Amino acid sequence: MNKMEILDIIKEEDVEFIYLQFTDIFGIMKNVAITVNELERALNNDIVFDGSSIDGFVRIEESDMYLYPDLDTFLVYPWYSSFGKEARFICDIYDSDGKPFEGDPRYVLKKVLKEAEEMGYTVKIGPECEFFLFNTDEMGKPTLITHDDASYFDLAPVDLGENARREMVLTLNRMGYDVEASHHEVAPGQHEIDLKYDYALRAADKIVTFKQVVRKIAKNHGLHATFMPKPIYGIPGSGLHTNIYLYKDGKNVFYDKDDKYNLSKEAYGFIAGIMEHAKAICAVTNPNVNSYKRLVSGYEAPMYISWSCKNRSPLIRVPSRLDKNARIELRNPDPSCNPYLAIAVIIKAGLDGIKRGLKPCDPVDKNLYEITDEERIEAGLNLLPQSLREAVKELKNNELIKEALGGHIYNRFIEAKELEWKEYKSVVTSWEIERYLTKY
Repeated sequence: MNKMEILDIIKEEDVEFIYLQFTDIFGIMKNVAITVNELERALNNDIVFDGSSIDGFVRIEESDMYLYPDLDTFLVYPWYSSFGKEARFICDIYDSDGKPFEGDPRYVLKKVLKEAEEMGYTVKIGPECEFFLFNTDEMGKPTLITHDDASYFDLAPVDLGENARREMVLTLNRMGYDVEASHHEVAPGQHEIDLKYDYALRAADKIVTFKQVVRKIAKNHGLHATFMPKPIYGIPGSGLHTNIYLYKDGKNVFYDKDDKYNLSKEAYGFIAGIMEHAKAICAVTNPNVNSYKRLVSGYEAPMYISWSCKNRSPLIRVPSRLDKNARIELRNPDPSCNPYLAIAVIIKAGLDGIKRGLKPCDPVDKNLYEITDEERIEAGLNLLPQSLREAVKELKNNELIKEALGGHIYNRFIEAKELEWKEYKSVVTSWEIERYLTKY
């Protein structure tokens, strides 16, 4: 799209309010809202905001930052507010010298995609987004009471969130997002909506927009949507299974019809690269204390660095019926991650595996949810990090993932996560009160 086309649509749709959106380094959506009268200035990249007020950005003496709207992300929201129609752009962030800001997560992903492009590759991503819907109290505050007692693939009337989920899907479709599937997940109140694969940058844009749409529609139904990885003990947590497709000259390079598993050398290299850097990647794909409450045995989340074409328990699943749409599914990411950074480090690791000609270990086709410690040791399986502290330590020792993030984001990310762990260690939890208060 160009400026004139956008201005025509704004006029035709009678848009009154426009949001200039971006994320901080933790993936939290931010925006500067303008009226339609300020649109020309925005399209000329003249909107300034205070970067010192955004987590992980800059100091106050460097605070002036500029929003450069990506015209391809323009859309008119398919709903009305009290003041008329709304539209949005997702923006790139530039400093006052006219250079891309290195702390912009979108810039980090663009940088890795340029590396892939220089190798002749195009990357597409298909996200599978899980979330919980909870009831709210009389004040509209979220509770931990689920809105149903349904399970995997259940239908209404057991799945009371079906109407909300249906509206989410239809809204996404009206916004031009292709939804491949939606269904109730394993846990009560848990849902999944799968977006059709798209170019990696667009896929990341869609994930952050998806979260916004899901939250808004849930609220309209008197529910609270959360992308917290593990809100309730004893039931499965929410994942962001990430499907990766790699193309060269328009052809899927992961597929090889003559291979035992129909995988190419690039596919094996990409798998091996992810496995080699998996522990450091976890700090980005599973970025908070709660993330590691999900990556435990018995709740359908991966714990071991392994791959398979036959089952869903390993870290990496390769669908067994491969063809021109061959893909690799990484199963550890969760929806609390910043999708720009998560996709960037995943691609960076995979490309490293291709460059170095790495080969993965043999696939593990056994159900890893039932494996014993003795069997794991005998098979030589490495565990994913068991805590945020362990994942951050792995990140600090991994130069490749540091390079992917860039110095600015890496330093601020590490600082924030070490502080998060320090605060977590000092908090007295309800588990401790219940276990120890009357015992001692």
